[in-house]
Amino acid sequence: MAVVLFSWGEKIEGGAAEALTLAADLAAGRGLELRWAVTAELEREAAALAALHGVRHVDVIDVSPQGVDARVAVLAGYCRAQMPELVLFNQTVEGRVVAARVAGRLGLPVLANVVALAGAEGGLKAEVSAYGGDTRAEYLLTAPRNVLSVVTTALAARKAATACEVEISRVAVDAGAATPGFELVSAPQVPEQRLEDAEIIVSGGRGLGKRENFELVKQMADALGGMWGGSRAIVDDGWIDSSHQVGLTGKITRPGLYIAVGISGASQHMAGCSAAKTIVAINKDPDAAIFRYARYGVVGDCVELLPELIRAARA
Repeated sequence: MAVVLFSWGEKIEGGAAEALTLAADLAAGRGLELRWAVTAELEREAAALAALHGVRHVDVIDVSPQGVDARVAVLAGYCRAQMPELVLFNQTVEGRVVAARVAGRLGLPVLANVVALAGAEGGLKAEVSAYGGDTRAEYLLTAPRNVLSVVTTALAARKAATACEVEISRVAVDAGAATPGFELVSAPQVPEQRLEDAEIIVSGGRGLGKRENFELVKQMADALGGMWGGSRAIVDDGWIDSSHQVGLTGKITRPGLYIAVGISGASQHMAGCSAAKTIVAINKDPDAAIFRYARYGVVGDCVELLPELIRAARA
């Protein structure tokens, strides 16, 4: 029996190293083999990263499925053939969807938002983030096989003391016919750099007053060499595209600097940015929840303050 982590796409996604660290600790503690299953285009990159983190087995799936339906079919086919005890997914937006659908195909229980795993009497204890990150809940998993998606922003990556030799195995998968569950008619244009990987993020909320004032957020992000984002409220209002949404139902980020402008600090939003090393809040409400999370806070009208901050950043 084994612990398996899945990765796919054109490059290794952010958080893979953290997920590998969690998987390695769990496999060692339960006396299981750890295998990292990747699609063909990731073989070289995965082998190098696996060596650094002590993962000795990389399974290269012989096809590169395009689209969610095809990936679900291929990964479910791999699991039917290999029968791993624990199937892990790095909880990206797509990863959470794929994890649930793979579990459904296999008839296995699935648990999302996992931040910690440990062996326990009678099964496996999983700690998960709940209520937008405000609370942690514990589950005892007693099924012999489980599917989990892991929130890697809450984890730390750890390299092995010495690089190990990696065994590459090529695995043929009979995926069967992938039946599309929906048809994509349009998609947002996503910038080449991912918000999840940004080191500096400036985000705006309804406290900006109106859509035109959001341009100040973009200018501030540009002046700092970062990326811009926003709360779900202004996505719902049509100010920005959902690809820039930070929060529980948007992007989960972990920048070095997160500047929240006119954002109240609701738990759903903080789930997407609470892992930032430094949070700076600008809000005219001194009782706004965002100040509980911020290292630095400024009480004031963000529309008046931002132009001065932009000038200072560009000086």
